[in-house]
Formats: sequence, structure tokens, C-alpha cells
Amino acid sequence: MNINPFEILKSAQKIQEQVGSMQNKLGSISETGSSGAGMVEVELSGKLEVLAVRIKPEVVDPNDIQMLQDLVAAAFNQATEKVKGRIAREAESLTGGLGGLGINLPFGGVP
Repeated sequence: MNINPFEILKSAQKIQEQVGSMQNKLGSISETGSSGAGMVEVELSGKLEVLAVRIKPEVVDPNDIQMLQDLVAAAFNQATEKVKGRIAREAESLTGGLGGLGINLPFGGVP
């Protein structure tokens, strides 16, 4: 089995370019999670930064703060899963499915 070190270097450079491209793309990705039939929405960037939190006035009950907290948490968790899935799909399209090479992304698979 002949291993060409120049081919390995070319492959490493290509992967490095793809990683840089993916990092640039993260800022343009955004996903929204919702809960309570859309009563609470959380929008996240591809960098998992909160871009917006929208709460319908009718869900705000000063006597039931726990419900509102639960709805915000659920919307955030849903948005996080959507962002992770989107990043995984973007990475897969960038790398052409190089997952078989032992490259593992730091988040779950595509939902």
C-alpha cells in the first residue's frame, strides 16, 4: 500500500478550507424553536447565541411563573436541536459525507 504524503497534505488543506467555510457560515444560520403552540419562541444563531425571545402577552401569568419558565426552556431546547441539525446538514454538504473517515462533529446527528 503506497501512501502519497502530498495527497494527504492536499486532503488536509481541503478539510481546513471547509472548516473555515463552515465557521463563516455559522453566523448566517438561524433557527427558531417554539413551545405552547407558538406562545413562546426563541431564535438562535448557528453559534448558539440567542437572537430573539418572543412571548405572547396572554401566556404571562404572574401567578404561574414556572409555566413561563418551562415554555422558554422548551423553546430554547427545540431551537438548539434545530440549529444542531442544520449545522450537521451544512457540514455534510460541505464535506461530501466525509463522516466515514472518522470525523465526528461535536453535536448529534441530523434529526
